Amino acid sequence: MLETDGYWRDIRCGRFSLFSGRKQLQEEFKFMNDVPSDYSARYNIAPQSQILSIIQGENGDRRIGYLHWGLIPRWAKDEKIGYKLINARGETVDEKPSFKQPFKQKRCLIPCSGFYEWKRDGNNKVPYFISLKNRQLFGLAGLWEKYVDEKNNAIYSCTILTTKPNKLMSGLHDRMPVILKQQDYSTWLSTESNLAKVKQLLSPYQSDPMMADQVSTIVNNPRNDEAECVKPIN
Repeated sequence: MLETDGYWRDIRCGRFSLFSGRKQLQEEFKFMNDVPSDYSARYNIAPQSQILSIIQGENGDRRIGYLHWGLIPRWAKDEKIGYKLINARGETVDEKPSFKQPFKQKRCLIPCSGFYEWKRDGNNKVPYFISLKNRQLFGLAGLWEKYVDEKNNAIYSCTILTTKPNKLMSGLHDRMPVILKQQDYSTWLSTESNLAKVKQLLSPYQSDPMMADQVSTIVNNPRNDEAECVKPIN
């Protein structure tokens, strides 16, 4: 894992949290299997982590499990390419070699309680935690892939899609993650969905239900994974 704080802060969607309970996860995403037994609240999830994700199985059922954050294309010669592929631009996702095929067949949902962004203030970057005003769980649009290394080990990885900012986010950054509405989850996950309709989902989420709270700079260090990270300082 890279240790340079500046690297993490400059990523378009490079840090988020997930601290909802198991019941809330099931109610929101309606998967058929059990939440992994080692699931626990995470307040500062960084790239190259194993993150909870929902995919649609071959029989159409939703399944929850872990994916490695940082997509490794199945044709990659070196799995380190995943460091560069934690995000995919929604506008060009169906054109780029790394994402074109997963966009057609391997779309996933990333459960999220909120995500972080850093606003420039002179020479400083001020962290903000962005969430829904009702503090409800939501799903980020993602893609997943299966990569087999030289030792024949399978690595299941993912990336989070981004889009242009809404009114709230435009004051913080020029990109934001794609947040999907619950009624659009099935369209996003299904391999039978019309791709033109699927791509229409990659638009900015409305600003009104969202809020942005300034938080402590302890979030700058991905080793700090505690509730203090999401606590507003004002």
